Amino acid sequence: MTSSISTITTSFTFPEKNISCPLNHRAPTTSVSFAGSHRSKPFTCLAVSTDTGIKEAVKTDKAPAALGPYSQAIKANNTVFVSGVLGLIPETGKFVSENVEEQTEQVMKNMGEILKASGATYSSVVKTTIMLADLKDFKKVNEIYAKYFPAPAPARSTYQVAALPLDARIEIECIAVL
Repeated sequence: MTSSISTITTSFTFPEKNISCPLNHRAPTTSVSFAGSHRSKPFTCLAVSTDTGIKEAVKTDKAPAALGPYSQAIKANNTVFVSGVLGLIPETGKFVSENVEEQTEQVMKNMGEILKASGATYSSVVKTTIMLADLKDFKKVNEIYAKYFPAPAPARSTYQVAALPLDARIEIECIAVL
């Protein structure tokens, strides 16, 4: 087997074929030679471990605590999944203001602290999801959001939702790769 990524391997057994698949957050294309065969076949591994020892909660006092039974973020397989972040002041648990621009700025600061606690940065973020109470705030949010993400900006989805926790104007979640 030849592979361009050096990593820990685990074996998967397919009928009459033993395939070693790299366990990695990437999906490398690997050439696999089957016993008795002289040709290589392309093989892409998308293995994800369910070992709970690989899943780690991220917690920081520099961002608001979770409002329910969830973590601020989870690290798993070199990936950080940041839960939805609101524009709350960590020390008080109150919104910075009712203004969407100020809430967006606070959301981004809070997200930055959670990313930092996980070992990631804004430049590590590959995907964000923005939830807005009013889609008319899209342009205002974009102006602030753009200051935090260097090019290439992460992939992103933005939705107007019926309501957000605590009547927030904005909530943002993200995924980062370490």
